[in-house]
Amino acid sequence: MTDAANIHKAYELAVEQYESLGVNVQNALNRLSRIAISVHCWQGDDVVGFEGNEGALGNGLAVTGNYPGRARNPDELRNDLEVAYSLIPGKHRLNLHALYGEFDGFVDRDAIDIEHFQGWIDWARSQDVNLDFNPSFFSHEKASDGFTLAHADSGIRQFWIDHGTACRKIAAAMGKAQANACINNFWVPDGLKDTPANRKEPRERLAASLDEIFTENFSANQTLDTVECKLFGIGSESYVVGSHEFYMGYAISRNKMLCLDAGHFHPSEMISDKISSVLMYVPQLLLHVSRGVRWDSDHVVTYTDELQTIMQEIVRGEYLDRVHIGLDFFDASINRVAAWAIGTRNALKALLAALLEPTEMLQQLEREGDYTARLALIEEQKMMPLGAIWNHYCQTAGVPVGIDWLEKTRQYEANVQSLREVELGAANV
Repeated sequence: MTDAANIHKAYELAVEQYESLGVNVQNALNRLSRIAISVHCWQGDDVVGFEGNEGALGNGLAVTGNYPGRARNPDELRNDLEVAYSLIPGKHRLNLHALYGEFDGFVDRDAIDIEHFQGWIDWARSQDVNLDFNPSFFSHEKASDGFTLAHADSGIRQFWIDHGTACRKIAAAMGKAQANACINNFWVPDGLKDTPANRKEPRERLAASLDEIFTENFSANQTLDTVECKLFGIGSESYVVGSHEFYMGYAISRNKMLCLDAGHFHPSEMISDKISSVLMYVPQLLLHVSRGVRWDSDHVVTYTDELQTIMQEIVRGEYLDRVHIGLDFFDASINRVAAWAIGTRNALKALLAALLEPTEMLQQLEREGDYTARLALIEEQKMMPLGAIWNHYCQTAGVPVGIDWLEKTRQYEANVQSLREVELGAANV
């Protein structure tokens, strides 16, 4: 019996087990195939970007590790992404930051335009990939003191307002080109390392700056604005201007999407518990699926309890059409393409597990007050043959099954990524 035959046989047996609980496996796979994860570009180059300011990372961000093969230009990054997408079942999106434009000479953040991203639009069209976007309020001399849109200096504040305004126009152009909305996410790292004497005024300035940026109306078919909250960060341990409460109120009052990042809260807080509450008051949610370890350290997504609970909440609440799932991690201690594959495949596995739950049965038991049976069924579900369904899904999607994807990344590292280090060394001689 061939490997393919073994995979199919295991799948058929697994289908029978799920059917015994009233779960239609094919329906679950059909729904999974329509879910697009927004894969973040910045894992591929350690959040350096292509402005010519290598090593300028800062303002609340840090990447550790020196694994060889970092993408050094847009073509290398696109090649790496193509390999990553070939290892992941389904059709997925790409999340770009503004500092990843293609600039012929110096272009400051307030002067970027759609022409600097035309190469990405052309590539995305050729790959059947849709784009999302983000302004970049970090790694810049005008953000060196920890403030941008909330800055007390009106000139610096206006510079960043102009950057945000330019990014909205770029996102709208991307959405128009791809005929579906480009999600444009605003994360602003403004804050202080030590306790502030005035928490109010920076928040007033941030709200006013955002209001100015959002003055122009764009079609929801072209772009959707999202604001992202945070509890603390590097250099802003005591005070972040854009807290959860700030952005929750802003999103509700301005009818904006809210972004919840899995690493942006206290370690004892889980965003899975926030999803149903937030969606009572905001139209849609963006999730940045990440893995914080003790602090917001953006580790590669693994198959954790919280990841599973996040996906369960989306499915159980019937929120698949209101929640957009993106990734946000960066690890320079391992192969960067492998990090994409591991994180995205894990997010999809957790989604599949949630789609394979006997949700209606669980909720009916809860409505009836039969918490004993509810708990018993939840625990029994954990031993169901998810792996057999996942392997079948990968096989039918034409991507590597099991750990076979790892060999492809090793070959790519040997044949492509490792040569970048040789070229870099030769150039420095």
